[in-house]
Amino acid sequence: MLPHRTPAQLLTIAHEGLSEAARTTPDGLRYATAHMAALRAAAALLAARARPSARGSSRRTKATSVWSLLVMVAPEFGDWAGYFALGAGKRAAAEAGIPHVVSAREADDLLRAAEQFVAVAESSLGFSYQPPLAA
Repeated sequence: MLPHRTPAQLLTIAHEGLSEAARTTPDGLRYATAHMAALRAAAALLAARARPSARGSSRRTKATSVWSLLVMVAPEFGDWAGYFALGAGKRAAAEAGIPHVVSAREADDLLRAAEQFVAVAESSLGFSYQPPLAA
């Protein structure tokens, strides 16, 4: 069973992912790490807004992506969901170690988009991020 995390915890993990992505040199890993950070922010939105199905828990539904669920639960994030859904294949290829699947520019662009998406998700949920102080 997966651990239950609050929206605030998921956003914290998303920020940690963004920081890690910014420090990551290989383009494919930077892309994949930034994409995972965006997934964590989407999961935070789903955790905050999704409600259990009225059909009951005994009936299983077809598995779907976080991005598809996000559009259903928070349609105002449809453009973001579409953008990140398009990058899921490249993320999977990068995670699989396929070389040169993304360029440095693609990785940098996705990192910037993920940073913006995390900030928008945070604002939508009424959170404000305070980066940890350097020791």
